[in-house]
Amino acid sequence: MVFDPHRTAAASNRTGPDRGLERHANPHEPASFEDDTDAFADFDCQTCGACCSYSSEWPRFTMETDEALDLIPARFVADDLRGMRCVGEQCSALSGRVGEKTACMIYDVRPDVCRECSPGDEACRMARAAYGMD
Repeated sequence: MVFDPHRTAAASNRTGPDRGLERHANPHEPASFEDDTDAFADFDCQTCGACCSYSSEWPRFTMETDEALDLIPARFVADDLRGMRCVGEQCSALSGRVGEKTACMIYDVRPDVCRECSPGDEACRMARAAYGMD
C-alpha cells in the first residue's frame, strides 16, 4: 500500500452491507483523532501489511463493479467470489513479510475495502495492535 497524504481517514467512511466485519466494531469508521496528515507519519504501509493479514473476513468485495472485479487476477479471488483469496488470515495478494517489508501485488486494482483502510485509522491501529506494532 502506498500512503496518499491527500487522502484522510475522514474520506474513508463508506460502509457496505456485506463487509464480513460483524465481529469487529466497524473498523472502517473515521479515526477519532483530529484530521492531520502529520498524525499518519508513523504509519508506513510498506513496512507493515498488518491490515492485509489481520483477518480473512476483511478483504470482502462490497461496491465494486463487475468491470472492476474483472481486473483482479482470478488467482487472488476467493472460490466463493465474495472477496480476496486468503492464505490463513493473510490476503494472497500481499507479498513480503508483515512488519518488515510488504507490497500489494494488485495495488492499482485492489478492492474498495482495501482502498478505504487508511494509515492510522481505527482499522489500521487494530490490525497493527494484533501484530504488536502499537
